[in-house]
Amino acid sequence: MLRGLGATAIGLPFLEEMALAAGSRAPVIPVRAFNLFFGLGIPAPLQREEFEGVLEPLQPLSGKLLIMRGIDQVRCDEGGMNAHFDGASGAFTATPPNGEARAGGASIDQVIRQATHPGGMPPGMVPTLVGGTFFRRSRISRYVHSYNEDGTVAAAMQEKPRDLFDRVFGKLDHGGEDLRRERLKRSVLDSVVDQYRHLTGPNSPLGTASKARVAEHLDRIREFEQRAFAMKHRDENGPGMPPRSQVPHGGPADPGGQGIDLTLEELTTEWRLMADLYALAIQMDRARFGSLTFLAAGERIRLTGDYRYNGRRVFAFDDARQRNATGEKGCSHEWWHAFNEGRKNEQLRAHAHMKMRELAYFLGRLDETTEANGRSILENSLLTISTESGDGRHNDSKRELSGVFHAVTGANGRFKTGRFMDLEAEGLDVYNTMLAAMGARGRLGPANREHRPVDAIRA
Repeated sequence: MLRGLGATAIGLPFLEEMALAAGSRAPVIPVRAFNLFFGLGIPAPLQREEFEGVLEPLQPLSGKLLIMRGIDQVRCDEGGMNAHFDGASGAFTATPPNGEARAGGASIDQVIRQATHPGGMPPGMVPTLVGGTFFRRSRISRYVHSYNEDGTVAAAMQEKPRDLFDRVFGKLDHGGEDLRRERLKRSVLDSVVDQYRHLTGPNSPLGTASKARVAEHLDRIREFEQRAFAMKHRDENGPGMPPRSQVPHGGPADPGGQGIDLTLEELTTEWRLMADLYALAIQMDRARFGSLTFLAAGERIRLTGDYRYNGRRVFAFDDARQRNATGEKGCSHEWWHAFNEGRKNEQLRAHAHMKMRELAYFLGRLDETTEANGRSILENSLLTISTESGDGRHNDSKRELSGVFHAVTGANGRFKTGRFMDLEAEGLDVYNTMLAAMGARGRLGPANREHRPVDAIRA
């Protein structure tokens, strides 16, 4: 850690010297587990199209993903309330909700966190990092996807990029001054500049590679801080900042559940800054556990704008006009309820394809950094990707909560990757198999239920 004034604390990336100081001969790769959620799901028939359909944006990372089909989450609909809510609560827990503000039990990441760090996280780390870009706020498990054993949320949701930055990298403390005004003038890095110069200078205890890595990471903190806070750029020859996000947060993001109007540019600008900051927190070893949400369960937005992928125009979003409706009935949510495998489902396909593009953006950021064992952070971490529904039609809960999309990364060689796998298994058994592979003794679900391992997913 580089420690500055007040609450300012800047995490350093994991360096070779840290492993040597700990007496380690083999590369030290930390255990990480993150839950990546996207709203509304992918109907099971579309999953069978593999990369020829809506999953196309995941293809560049396909060698580093195991995509699992046929996962049954029907047990999560115990209350029969609403598959958007019940299914979202069951994502990463495989248990039905316990009321409107609690899940039915722990999520995957928290079981692994407790097993890996029973005495607490190393000093200076964010114990659990929860963030997301979303606009549907009723019932907390629609958007929070990291839970303690008792079903309470594992950490506060950070839905603004500025708040996520402060959660990870600290705040300036100036003894009662107007912090917001002061923050626009100064950087959290200003108070650690002397330590930075020492670590990157001629008297540094670090090797050449580590010095360069420290400099690179702190430069990235400066860049993302400027983007998050719209600070005045100090280097007129440096890159310009993107426009500040104008998307609503809090109550205005979900006015009475009627949905909001949003452009694709507004949505992706907000999300990509959030994804960049979250990825940076992982790259700098400030966060090893948590969840990230791209659009909530049952998300209600009326999206507009041209959607392009790999240079081609995929679709022109205009939900309210194409639905010929206003309010909640004009939202993209309704394309899922209208899904029919005998039709083209053009609008649903375009929305689902876009969601995969944005998830792939985040995954790609984690794939940029190679660690000491020659694998990327993406390959070394356990990222579990899921959603709330296998089919948007509410008239059949068994259909709606069967075939729920799931994908996982290799977790440093623990799971098979580079393939699709038809499991026809309960989510509870899949999750508990994952926990066993990660070395966690804790299990999800009822204690008296027979465990049915799904060993096919293990490497």
